[in-house]
Amino acid sequence: MAGAFDLAGRLALVTGGASGIGAGICEVLTEAGARVVIADRDEAGAQARIAQGAAIGHVPVDLTDEAAIVAACARVVERHGSPWLLVNNAGLQHREMLLDGTLAHWERIHAVNARAPFLMIREVARAMIAAGAGGRIVNCASSGLVGQFVQGLAAYTASKGAIAALTTSAAFELAEHGITVNTVLPGGVGTPGAIGAEGPPPIGPGNRKPPLGTCTPRDIASAVLYFATPMAARVTNQVLAVDGGFTIT
Repeated sequence: MAGAFDLAGRLALVTGGASGIGAGICEVLTEAGARVVIADRDEAGAQARIAQGAAIGHVPVDLTDEAAIVAACARVVERHGSPWLLVNNAGLQHREMLLDGTLAHWERIHAVNARAPFLMIREVARAMIAAGAGGRIVNCASSGLVGQFVQGLAAYTASKGAIAALTTSAAFELAEHGITVNTVLPGGVGTPGAIGAEGPPPIGPGNRKPPLGTCTPRDIASAVLYFATPMAARVTNQVLAVDGGFTIT
C-alpha cells in the first residue's frame, strides 16, 4: 500500500504554509515525497520550514492583491514547473460581532479567505492544464460550516462557505482536464493564527472539547494527503470534516 500514498516528485504549492495548519500540511506532503513550495508573506516562518526539510522553496505573496498572486504563481512555474497540487490553506480568523459588523472587516476576511483561493485556482489550474498532466486542488474551509460555532465569525463562516461552494464549480469545470477539487473542513486547532485572532472572546458551542480530542495540524494534513494521492484519483467535489468527532456531540 505504500505506493497508494506516494507523491514522489509531485510539486505542491501550499498557501499559508509557514505556520499552523499549513506547516503541518507541508510536513506531511514532504514525508509522502512531494516537493513543496510555500506561498506566504511570512518569510521567517517559510525559511524555518525549508530549514526543517518540509519545503524546497518559498514565494512571498500578498493574498489580498490580485497582481501579487498572479506574479507569485508565475514565479513558481518559472522556478519549479507547474504545480500538480494546490492547497488553499491560508486564512484569517478574526472575529467581529454581527451587529457591530463593518464592511472593512468583511472585505478583509473575504479577500484572503475567498477571493484569494479563487485567484490561486485560476492561475494554478491554467498552469496545470498547460502541463497536461492533470492535478489536484484541495481547499481548506472550516468545520464552522457544520456547527462548530462561536460568536463573531459571521464574515469568517461566510467566506468559508464561499470557498466550499467554489469547490463545486471548480470541480465541474476542471474535471475534463483531469483536475480534481475537494474540500477539507478543519476542526479547532490551537494554531498561532487561532490563538492570536483579533476580536471578542470566542464564546459558543464550538469551544466544546470533541470526543476524540483537539485536532493537530497533522490531523488536517492527513485529509489533504488523501485527496492528493492515487487513492483519491476518482474523488472530486467532496467534503471531509476533520473535527475530532465534534459533530456527534
